[in-house]
Amino acid sequence: MSHDPQWIHTAIRKIEADFQRSADTHLIKLDIPSLDGIDIYLKDESTHPTGSLKHRLARSLFLFALCNGWIGKDTPIIESSSGSTAVSEAYFARLLGLPFIAVMPRSTARKKIEQIEFYGGRAHLVGSTSEIYDESRRLAQELNGHYMDQFTYAERATDWRGNNNIANSIFDQMKLEQHPIPRWIVMSPGTGGTSATIGRYIRYQMHSTKLCVVDPENSVFHQYYKTRDTSLTSECGSRIEGIGRPRVEPSFIPDVIDEMRTIPDAASIATVHWLEKLLGRKVGASTGTNLYGVLQLASEMKARGESGSIVTLLCDSGERYLDTYFNQDWVTDNISDFGCYLNQLEQFEQTGLLG
Repeated sequence: MSHDPQWIHTAIRKIEADFQRSADTHLIKLDIPSLDGIDIYLKDESTHPTGSLKHRLARSLFLFALCNGWIGKDTPIIESSSGSTAVSEAYFARLLGLPFIAVMPRSTARKKIEQIEFYGGRAHLVGSTSEIYDESRRLAQELNGHYMDQFTYAERATDWRGNNNIANSIFDQMKLEQHPIPRWIVMSPGTGGTSATIGRYIRYQMHSTKLCVVDPENSVFHQYYKTRDTSLTSECGSRIEGIGRPRVEPSFIPDVIDEMRTIPDAASIATVHWLEKLLGRKVGASTGTNLYGVLQLASEMKARGESGSIVTLLCDSGERYLDTYFNQDWVTDNISDFGCYLNQLEQFEQTGLLG
């Protein structure tokens, strides 16, 4: 594919200039008095211009594709996504004046579709999560476009050694805290790219921090971590939007992970409702998955008499999910009662121990 070098230079400059105009995201310390000596932090990725952790990924994917010569001034951009990556890629496509199509399951939150359209993109809806890959390739071929393919390239598009990646940012922001080197960093995998970046960075910097990856129900990642069976698939899509996959994705690198856990979906939803009382605002359900895993680890540390810090990610705002995770009818139909987990979390708030 032949492209105008001057256009590519201009495109890269626009993305880098956009980055220079952006500040880093905040690291929020949770106030949980029952956890004396154990500090919990949320890296608030909802403050990116497109409102989620995926803003970092989208920027990296565009730069990766531009430097590889895969994108020119008239190239349509196609991505398979359950929402947040597509929102962020639509933003960068508009920045470069390129058409953008997101191939998404029909179950995607309406608010995310509206945000893609706000940035000038178009949602191409399919019946299930398992259909998004082949349909994205088909559209890219039909339109002579570029399939961004976050599930393949996420783990290699970001410089894991540093260059202000998310792990670099976390450790810089922790420098003056009581426990500056976290005992754990906890996160949930969508593509697997961020867990790969964090795990590689920890090892490259020779930190003692361990990486715990938490998976929702109906995802194959945890089972793959245990078995290394690349043929694993799931017929059911994840109910925690943005994380959990029905197949083993190329960007998911299990060997950088120290521990994996599966978090019940009801626990994830209960945790976002519980967290709203602490933060005074709503967050997405993937943050609930992350934080419940953190609370499990904190409870275990407290029971052993240990101290230290744990960092996780606040992935996006709950305002995107008012029709789902914050809608009682939807929760009743799709998740089941989460009252037992709310009771557990309230007990944790008093004792620092999960029942």
